[in-house]
Amino acid sequence: MRPIVEIENGLENQVADLGFEFVDLDWAGSSVRPVLRLRVDKCDSVPGRGVTVEDCARISRKLEPWLDSYESLSERYVLEVSSPGVDRPLTRTGDFSRFRGEQVALHGHEVLAGRDKRLQGELLGVDESGVEVTAVRLRLLDGDEIAVPKSEIRKAHLVFKWK
Repeated sequence: MRPIVEIENGLENQVADLGFEFVDLDWAGSSVRPVLRLRVDKCDSVPGRGVTVEDCARISRKLEPWLDSYESLSERYVLEVSSPGVDRPLTRTGDFSRFRGEQVALHGHEVLAGRDKRLQGELLGVDESGVEVTAVRLRLLDGDEIAVPKSEIRKAHLVFKWK
């Protein structure tokens, strides 16, 4: 299923209007029966105090009439609203600032920083050019500090620490 940009942009605004943070949207299924997997968070969430099942149900009920108004979206769509989970994806520039100091994993299209396709370490921050992130800085588990060009990162997410 190809994303419908106007819906994706609109969902971000709708979620914000409900007082939540749009984390990401995954389009799955087919054009006949699209599945929209929406992950949301509380704007100030901390582990243990994030989005609840009741929040997800309320958000879903509020979004369905809005989604129903789009003729470009099959009426047989499925909307799944969930929390970002313990391995929260880092998708926006602000995520890299908000979660500075946390353990993260970076997955590359190819080998990252001459080491591996997956790197894990403490998120130190980002290098920016204007408003665009150019690199993500990490302190690896061995203590080395590196900067990985953003263009080489396929995905990034928090790493849950078991206690």
